[in-house]
Amino acid sequence: MLIIPALDLRAGGVVRLLQGDFARETGYPTDALVLAQQYAEAGARRLHVVDLDGARGSGDNRKLIERLIGTLNIEVQVAGGIRSLESASRWLEAGAAAVVLGTVAVKEPGRLNEVAAQLPGRVLAALDARTGRPAVTGWSELADLSLAEMLEGWAAAPLAGVIVTSIDRDGTLAGPDLDLLAEARRSGSHPITYSGGISSVGDVTAVAAAGAAGVILGKSLLEGRVDLRDALRRCA
Repeated sequence: MLIIPALDLRAGGVVRLLQGDFARETGYPTDALVLAQQYAEAGARRLHVVDLDGARGSGDNRKLIERLIGTLNIEVQVAGGIRSLESASRWLEAGAAAVVLGTVAVKEPGRLNEVAAQLPGRVLAALDARTGRPAVTGWSELADLSLAEMLEGWAAAPLAGVIVTSIDRDGTLAGPDLDLLAEARRSGSHPITYSGGISSVGDVTAVAAAGAAGVILGKSLLEGRVDLRDALRRCA
């Protein structure tokens, strides 16, 4: 299972949101470039970078993310505000290994299919679930379709995979939602990367045992709950 450290960026700083709520944001006094390099040196093969400003349409952190891509010797997947073939292609041309489509994937699955068809194996779809339903627009709105219906609609797209996030667990350190992971694996045809609630190396191995292709770690790394080297060793 691939272990992917996450950096959530807002106004150039590293932050974490509690359950996707921008009003409950925690900032961390660390330089994004320094932190990313530490993750790379620990052995991470890929970094998940989220542009929270881009996700809300209130600006972007593009220059910082481009510096991360150009500086690190590991893969970087970029999320936040990517809603078209043009914006996805720009990130790949800038050196990103993959791009993540969230809101557009849920609201306009046809467009997701079109983008993925043009960029096969380079697009990940984000399925962020609150109380079992997909959420969009920075997790502020709930979609009409169920999680299973959404995944079934993406089945034919040549995606690199699907990132499933439990918003209810995200930032809580309350443990992973293994039921959500199991439902996503039953309903979809693509590899699933899980995110949300991870608080220990035991949680990481539980997600691996549940069949996830990858796990994204954010707050657990920032607050020292998980030792990245140890987690990577156990899941090697």
